[in-house]
Amino acid sequence: RRERFIAAGTSKVVRKSTFRPSRFENHYDKMKSVLLTCAGLLASYASAYVSPSFVPRASLGQRTKMVTATPTGKPTRSKITMMPIGVPKVAYRVPGSNSADWVDIYNRLYRERIIFLGQEIDDELANQIIGVLLYLDQEDNTKPIYLYINCPGGSVIAGLAIYDCMNHIASEVVTINVGLAASMASFILAGGSKGKRLALPSSRTMIHQPMGGAQGQAEDIKVEAAQIMRIRDNIVKMYSMMSGQTQEQITTDLDRDNFMSAQQALEYGLVDRVVEMPREENTQL
Repeated sequence: RRERFIAAGTSKVVRKSTFRPSRFENHYDKMKSVLLTCAGLLASYASAYVSPSFVPRASLGQRTKMVTATPTGKPTRSKITMMPIGVPKVAYRVPGSNSADWVDIYNRLYRERIIFLGQEIDDELANQIIGVLLYLDQEDNTKPIYLYINCPGGSVIAGLAIYDCMNHIASEVVTINVGLAASMASFILAGGSKGKRLALPSSRTMIHQPMGGAQGQAEDIKVEAAQIMRIRDNIVKMYSMMSGQTQEQITTDLDRDNFMSAQQALEYGLVDRVVEMPREENTQL
């Protein structure tokens, strides 16, 4: 909008543009809002750093999504990430790191030289356990490795691979039956270091002979049957060495599923001790 001003004593018209406050005010408000938002984000990132702690914090990407600016320009506080639901995870700080992360509880226990055998034994599981055994032995072969067993059994060849690795490494392997050690799992339980084979009071142990099947040509079936019998004879011999029972007794006991309590497994020679809690310390009774 333009206004005309007539100079005094002259007829000359002076044109002058007026000031437009609305446009500049809008730009000023926008810049102010942007600066307040940036300042709030920087303040939240600065407050995120604390002294080294075992409490995990959210990642930078998560914090960016969680920090928002209010109409007044004040940022909202980001929330601490809680433990994920589903897979058991615990907080673990890598040495030299300023913060902790959520890691799988079993991977965390590996750092304490504790291994869990808690599913059917197959080649993949056997390779994983063998890898952990070799790594822990290379890291420090003067400390024992604890193998907790709650397993229904599985592949005989995969179980024998774990057993051979337990005897190959220099570290002692302490085996603990915490539930059910059946079939090949009972063999691994008995294969622990002498005097270090333990069982909890309510655990059970089951032994039986190897099972298998074959199909194809008659000669192929004959070869497979001979291999199963050879494996059976080897297992009988090793059970006899580990338990102190005669091979004839082992052969008879392996003929059918033979379940034993923790005390029976101790008397049979599959474990060396049943872990009992002193009565005066048992607060559940």
